[in-house]
Amino acid sequence: MNIVTLWQHEFIQNAFLAGGCVAIAAALVGYFLILRAQTFAGEALTDIGFTGATGAALLGLSPLPGMLVLSLLAAFIIGLLGERLRGRDIEIGMVLSFALGLGVLFLSLYASSSGSHASAGVGILFGSILSVSREDVWLSLACTLGCSLALLILYRPLLFASIDPEVAAARGVPVRLLSVLFLLLLALATAISVLVIGVLLVFALLVAPAAAAGRLSSSPVGALLLATLLGLGCTWGGLLIAFLGPGQRLPASFCIATLATCCYAGASLIAHLRQRRAPRVPAQPAHPCKGRRTAA
Repeated sequence: MNIVTLWQHEFIQNAFLAGGCVAIAAALVGYFLILRAQTFAGEALTDIGFTGATGAALLGLSPLPGMLVLSLLAAFIIGLLGERLRGRDIEIGMVLSFALGLGVLFLSLYASSSGSHASAGVGILFGSILSVSREDVWLSLACTLGCSLALLILYRPLLFASIDPEVAAARGVPVRLLSVLFLLLLALATAISVLVIGVLLVFALLVAPAAAAGRLSSSPVGALLLATLLGLGCTWGGLLIAFLGPGQRLPASFCIATLATCCYAGASLIAHLRQRRAPRVPAQPAHPCKGRRTAA
């Protein structure tokens, strides 16, 4: 099977279209996620979103809306609490553990009531790109356009607040409001990323392309564009390897996560080689009169 005949199947079209939308949203949000050092927030929203997805499956709904609702609600609460979450690692860990346990309970109840072998849970955990419907594609496109438009509007104040929040607050930038809005965008990007790569591997798309772009470009705009291109390359490349690879078909989420990891490793190597080849500025000798006190 070649790529021309592959594209004739509707489920393949849905996979590439949804994967492209997810890659763009994850790359754009992921850049600010790393810049703001909030990767733990992304992990928390993923764990809580898993509970929403399994709860929606138990109610006979699509997992994506359930994950969206609960992730957005959790992001709003985390954003409002703000600095009050610092130093409460035990409480946060307990809440996340309870959320995961609740998700496992919902998944067990769903498997018992439907008589399935938890195939929905496997899709949520590891991604189910082949089961993406055209409705999911439209929803992913709407979420991606919403994330992109919001980041375009908030770009300058969000960048300022991410680099130096204290100075930004002193200049009148609404740091708390921006934090809440960004967490809502993060929840949106995390929820739709589960369509392609699953809960357990969602960080591969959120972090790896953005981190690799940050290693290769010092310009925020350049890093955002490069992160988008790398995210699309990892997603579409992983899908091509999964569908056209020799032998037994590999899971698409595995291929995407592997390419994303290799992408970050390659960017780190290039950055290291650049640093070694950069000319070193010799240290200036101390002035002979420096530190001496002149006579009155």
